[in-house]
Amino acid sequence: MPTFLKISVRFLLDEFDGRSDGGEPEWPPSPLRLFQTLTNSAGRLGMATYAPALEHLEKLPPPTVFASKPTAVQPRYGVTSYVPNNDGDLWFDKADKGGGKRVEKTIRPTRLPENAIVAYLWEINGEVPPRFLDQLRQLARAISAFGWGVNMVVADAVAVESDTATDTSGDTEKWFPAEEGTASLRIPVSGTLAALEERYQAFLARLPTAPDGSQFFRPVPALEHFRVLPYRRASDPINPPFAIFALRHLDDSGFRAFDPVRRGLHVAAMLRHVAGTSDIARSLGWNSARIASLIHGHADEEPSASPNTRLQFLPLPSIEYRGEGKAHVVGPIRRVLISAHGPMERTEFRSLTQRLDGLELIDEKTNAPAALLSRIPDSDKLTRDNYLAQSATWATVTPVILPGYDDPRKLRQRLREKSGLSAQEKNALVVKLDQRIEHLIRKALRQAGYTEPIARHAQLDWRDSGFLPGVDLASSYMTGDQHRRFRKLHVRIKFHDEHGEPLHIAGPLCLGGGKFSGSGLFAAIN
Repeated sequence: MPTFLKISVRFLLDEFDGRSDGGEPEWPPSPLRLFQTLTNSAGRLGMATYAPALEHLEKLPPPTVFASKPTAVQPRYGVTSYVPNNDGDLWFDKADKGGGKRVEKTIRPTRLPENAIVAYLWEINGEVPPRFLDQLRQLARAISAFGWGVNMVVADAVAVESDTATDTSGDTEKWFPAEEGTASLRIPVSGTLAALEERYQAFLARLPTAPDGSQFFRPVPALEHFRVLPYRRASDPINPPFAIFALRHLDDSGFRAFDPVRRGLHVAAMLRHVAGTSDIARSLGWNSARIASLIHGHADEEPSASPNTRLQFLPLPSIEYRGEGKAHVVGPIRRVLISAHGPMERTEFRSLTQRLDGLELIDEKTNAPAALLSRIPDSDKLTRDNYLAQSATWATVTPVILPGYDDPRKLRQRLREKSGLSAQEKNALVVKLDQRIEHLIRKALRQAGYTEPIARHAQLDWRDSGFLPGVDLASSYMTGDQHRRFRKLHVRIKFHDEHGEPLHIAGPLCLGGGKFSGSGLFAAIN
């Protein structure tokens, strides 16, 4: 039995006119749109024969979608046409507002590359109705238009063993269901076919005859039996929940500043301590295993918990404007940002951050209050512009702790020794060291949740001194005991897609071994 059902739709022209809610351009076309098109084919070929196949299709899990990259999702200019008014079946007096036989319609299609394609892949493990694949293939091959009637296509359905669109041509993007996405696509559900049939019957009966022999218009109800799922591409950034707090003096007289070089790690530790107190845990219904997993990252103490979910406690050095040229200079820590790394219910995250507002941070050495947490709006300009912005270029304000040894073969020791190495041999060792560091930084990107294409195509620069004014040498920053054996480096990243075009990534961006405590924190360079 094949593993996947793949239905491909190839456009004969370079336009797609389909629209989603609010008249917005829809790309990629939703699985519900394809299901409706298949239902139209079944209506022409014989619904009684093909209904079992469609009923089974609507019960399958949401499909993965492969779609060609559009050349322009929303063109600047369109074409104005005048078409019959489809809001009713009666004649409107031209003197009435909005009346007349025809209405104005602006046509602004999504521009597609030549031979554009959309492919939908459903996993079909398990029992399927007899002739399921053959019938869907017949329905797909009966499709002639997809979107509007002018969007001419050819379609086919095949069984494949892999969840990839291996026979697509051109530049395609993979879209898959996610908790948060950049597109909202309509999905058929169990009962969608029956709802479409009811709506069709309502359309046929839209002009009933009254007892006096007159006709009146009965509006056709909109299709409501479906669900909307967020979809995202592999290159799309994930926007985690976050909360921003100001660090205030205990009397709330002003900001309480901390040195990012020597006190940044302590600020993160104080945040982690107050978030994991027993009072907050009880109010949220957390047990000790939940605290160990979410706050401290000890997922092995809660086997049922997701090992990929953990809170990040990020002290934020202020980016200040100094000097005559108003240069951006990294200054003291006056704010902190708490974010979720991995899937976490936003209601649970919000409940936690609400309880932190107004609490005191306790210095672990003196056991005395050191600062007051004060929640500030998510629109805080300093944080938004520097740490939560979308940018293609980012540079560290605290150094990245490499997630592994940068010199496991002790190549630097060979370079320092007077071993009679030639210049070419020394250069080869330096290249190997650089390759190892590059590998570790890309590994840090993957560990932070960024996809393989993002990690692979990013342009990397690194050094011990910073790329931003005001930062100290990477080796000067304090780190935890578990990270002291690994090298620290300042890093600048320029994100690109596979074509070399700038790829704008949304923050917060924090990489490396200390990413949960603020080491490896990046600021956007605009």
